[in-house]
Amino acid sequence: MPPPPRQPTDFLSILEQVWWRLDVALDLEMIRWSALLGALEALECGTTAIVDHHESPQAIEGSLSVIADACAEVGVRSRLAYGVTDRHGPDGARRGLAENERFLRAGGRGMVGVHAAFTCSDDTLATAAGLAADLGVGVHIHVAEGRVDAAAGARLAALARDDWLLVHCVHLDRDLPGTIAHNPRSNMNNAVGYARPAARSNPVVLGTDGIGADMLEEFRLAYARLREDDVTASPTTAWEWLRGGYRLVPEAADDQVVWDRDGVDDPWRSAFTPGIRAIDVTVAGEKVLQDGVATRVDPDEVRAKAAEQAARLFARL
Repeated sequence: MPPPPRQPTDFLSILEQVWWRLDVALDLEMIRWSALLGALEALECGTTAIVDHHESPQAIEGSLSVIADACAEVGVRSRLAYGVTDRHGPDGARRGLAENERFLRAGGRGMVGVHAAFTCSDDTLATAAGLAADLGVGVHIHVAEGRVDAAAGARLAALARDDWLLVHCVHLDRDLPGTIAHNPRSNMNNAVGYARPAARSNPVVLGTDGIGADMLEEFRLAYARLREDDVTASPTTAWEWLRGGYRLVPEAADDQVVWDRDGVDDPWRSAFTPGIRAIDVTVAGEKVLQDGVATRVDPDEVRAKAAEQAARLFARL
């Protein structure tokens, strides 16, 4: 990836110089191969379900179906949301809401996505919350990830519900209903601080915020970060956050993974054992990974095509 035009020095400039530029450059073909590669890498890590918060401002319509189809092709479950924002004007927000509604009404599994309160008007936040309620789903939203979004708690207090997915919550100044998605690696990468999820009463799940899908590795990092903050903490706390993901995709609890070593379900052992790999993975009764190789897609083709699309993407940056 080419370097950004200017060196980012804080969270907002990282968004402006890296992530938001990348989002705008995406088209549906890039999204398809990115999703195929992401699903393949998830499967190879023993991760059988992906909860994705997606944005592609120049390729909104149909984007969630492209991702869902790619995940299904690999054999990985998905729960999707399009991140609505006012960064690209009222029409961009309208189109984002419409994509969430189209996908969910057509039978897609997921939530209504909102990028973050600080990039949305009060009207957009209220409209997204209303749409989610009408559709019987929650809202998937980044909350107080950086200090630039510190007012999120006050702005969302009258809207948030128990079925919302509150991502990050590093600088959240009050309790909100919903499940908190803790993303330790992403928070460290963006230097936004430690969220201290153990101090909150909400249910907590682990996420990666798009930095891979190796959930055992995320668990190890979550425990190390927790332990740094509280020397009395145990790996069992971070393990419960990992297992919390089954609340988002309950049927994934029936999937089966054979690992390359014994005792993976022991939090103390896994917390100090890097490099655990999946050998076989069975999803909905079908073996979709055998001897470490995906059975439904050609991993070499996926990686080659994804590299071609990456080159197209980087050329636009």
